Amino acid sequence: MIISVQNQKGGVGKTTLTIHISHVLARKGKRVLLIDSDPQGSARDWAAARATPPPFNVIGLDRPTIHRDLPKLASDYDHVVIDGPPRVSELARSGIIAADLVVIPVQPSPYDVWAAQEVINLIKEASIFKENLKTVFVINRKIVNTAIGRDVREALSQFGFPIAAKSICQRVAFAESAATGETVLETDPKGQAALEIETLVEELLTYVR
Repeated sequence: MIISVQNQKGGVGKTTLTIHISHVLARKGKRVLLIDSDPQGSARDWAAARATPPPFNVIGLDRPTIHRDLPKLASDYDHVVIDGPPRVSELARSGIIAADLVVIPVQPSPYDVWAAQEVINLIKEASIFKENLKTVFVINRKIVNTAIGRDVREALSQFGFPIAAKSICQRVAFAESAATGETVLETDPKGQAALEIETLVEELLTYVR
């Protein structure tokens, strides 16, 4: 399965989500490749910050040829997770065409909902070439104990794509784990952040079975 995490808006938590999805899949005993297609290389920086090798392979591929290069790269892996670039571009389009499932993280803010239209347009274009392409919104960095997430669900429903039932909340644990090149599955495996990510990944897997 190939999951592509895409949203051209900065600050929505793409890299954090990509890394954690990859780790959950790896903990299931799967061979996982994370492709960092962001020229800023945040996922690669995360891997370099670790004291030990990451639990999945991380490579950089920030060229608009992901959809052509991926079959060869992915042949030894069960899952590939793509960390998308920070803007709508040929690079983003390539990462979408390569995917089985596109995950669009959206912060619970009207600005993020408005900005989603651009990536939705790319996905609709890609669907012409890939009819079975699946897409799901994930509400990310939700503020705990607020109703804003419910409002965003209503706003996102206009796009006609499913919205993951599990939201990921804004938690200090994510930032703390990133500082040492780890995930919350390592630093606080029984905490709320880890539980949210694990539950989300179980849900994402149902979209492509």
